Amino acid sequence: HSLLPPVDPMPPNFLLRSLRALPAVRHALRDCDLIHATVELYAPLAQLVTGDRPLIVTGHGSYVNLPRIRRWPVNMIYRRAFERAIMLCVSEYTASVVQEILPTAKTVVVHNAVDAARFQQKTMFVPEIPRPIVLATGGVKARKGTLELVQAMAQVRQQIPTVQCVVIGSKRETEYLQQVEAEIAGLGLEDCVHLPGFVDDDRFIGWYQAADVFALPSINAGWKFEGFGLVYLEASAAGLPVIGTRDCGAEAAIEHGKTGLLISQKKIAEELPAAILELLHNPQKSQAMGTAGREKALSQTWDHAAEQVIALYENSLR
Repeated sequence: HSLLPPVDPMPPNFLLRSLRALPAVRHALRDCDLIHATVELYAPLAQLVTGDRPLIVTGHGSYVNLPRIRRWPVNMIYRRAFERAIMLCVSEYTASVVQEILPTAKTVVVHNAVDAARFQQKTMFVPEIPRPIVLATGGVKARKGTLELVQAMAQVRQQIPTVQCVVIGSKRETEYLQQVEAEIAGLGLEDCVHLPGFVDDDRFIGWYQAADVFALPSINAGWKFEGFGLVYLEASAAGLPVIGTRDCGAEAAIEHGKTGLLISQKKIAEELPAAILELLHNPQKSQAMGTAGREKALSQTWDHAAEQVIALYENSLR
């Protein structure tokens, strides 16, 4: 039985509902030496039960903006919780957002990791579509730049008629999905861009292994941003060259010119199709980036991330 309300989907009055769990959470954590809230939304509750013990809050991405996007007094509640804690951020960009909002906040960066072996295992699924394949995962969302990717594919197709694009993941943003589907139809890309939604694990890994390029043009949409971009690291683990955007957490997952290409969020319309074509027209370059990306993924393990977090715990308890 969970003591806390779920984060996804987030219920109405989330903060109030989580604070109602205060007595039970305080009792459950009474013998702990350190409190770690692994989701930003639980930070106020964690602060209230911490007392004089060390408090760590993981900053995954967009929700580090809570102190400036919520109305008073909720914004102040989150501000005080974040300022009380050590903010464990998954990327340098996420840490910079925390510092921008709360200049006195303590931040530490531990990058996300990946189980690289999972993306190298054999699968039964073999896509029956033409090549080359441009893959994106993470869902059909404005923040993931799906519409911009569709528009880029229209330009790529002019030079490579057989090219295919597959966007895997959530289609919950129905209004945006309709906009994307209308753009696909308007550009005559029904036989080029595919939106299968969620797929099982075998197909998920199979698409990574069948693809030639991974492209996800993340966009900072209002207060929401890509905190790290784990999917870029997954693509690297599968040996794919990756394309992402600057000024977000993708910069921590992609080494520009080595494991992939970083483009400007302000120039996606020009730079995304050019980047895709650059990689598809230069298979040796793409292969070299994919190899370098796989090496990066193999070194960026969860065990290594855990060691860094444990070291933070030990330092906090001294």
